Amino acid sequence: MNVTLPTRTLLLLALAAPLQAAPTYVPWPSQDTFMALQKEAFLCSLNNSQNQCDDVRQHADELMDHPRLPAVCKDVLWSLVGKARVATTNSFQRRDSIDQPARRLIGVCSEPVKPSKKPAPTRT
Repeated sequence: MNVTLPTRTLLLLALAAPLQAAPTYVPWPSQDTFMALQKEAFLCSLNNSQNQCDDVRQHADELMDHPRLPAVCKDVLWSLVGKARVATTNSFQRRDSIDQPARRLIGVCSEPVKPSKKPAPTRT
């Protein structure tokens, strides 16, 4: 029985494993991205315009595919995708259904900031 063939195969596989591409780093969307989307959502809500509402849905849908955004942020984005539509009457309920997730967008989707470590207080 030839033991060297499987050993060579395993050795080649072990050496090839580190050559696989590491996942690429995807930066967090900027604060300006979320602020622009929020502004678009408010304009869609206020003006009930097809172009503005289409822009909101398109930009929110693009952010839905971002790998680093948490589920709670994607819930808000999904709400904007569903609610940012033109209606026959621009009622308060319609405007509020768009404004509420737009207001939450910045707080929920902004990149979390790690607290800085303070040195432990010393007793004198």
